[in-house]
Amino acid sequence: MSIKDKINENIKSAFKSGLSDEVSVLRFLSSVIKNKELEKRSRLSKEGKELADLEKLSELSDEEIMSVISGEIKKRKDSIVQYEKGGRDDLVKKEMSELEILKKYAPAEMPEEELRALIKNKVAGLPAQAGQKDFGKAMGLVMAEVKGRADGTMVKRIIEEEMKNET
Repeated sequence: MSIKDKINENIKSAFKSGLSDEVSVLRFLSSVIKNKELEKRSRLSKEGKELADLEKLSELSDEEIMSVISGEIKKRKDSIVQYEKGGRDDLVKKEMSELEILKKYAPAEMPEEELRALIKNKVAGLPAQAGQKDFGKAMGLVMAEVKGRADGTMVKRIIEEEMKNET
């Protein structure tokens, strides 16, 4: 069962169970996925793909859906920070609730120890005088390998720490 199918099934079961908050978040997520599929379809049609093939080709893969979910999780985390700064505890609580629902569909986050070991390995492979220009290389290598299983902010922080330790 694809992630999209799982989300649609969970919308139905949450609706039957009377979980209005979960229904709302999952419907929103479903609409974001649908919008991404429409964007993909538009892009493919401009490339001259056959009309009959567009429907199938424009469906998002599970990996693309995971990217959408990760983006929504990041938006919630950013909103929580902003609402905390503004003293809006009611909105912080709402965003945290939505975040917990979305996290059920995201891949398990990589433990910090495992992430740190991966980063040490990648930083060690860079030239001895790893500088700011190599930071981007390290970030790209690590983010490509963790693919949504680690928060970019944490990756950035650990890379900076490891690059300081290297010098």
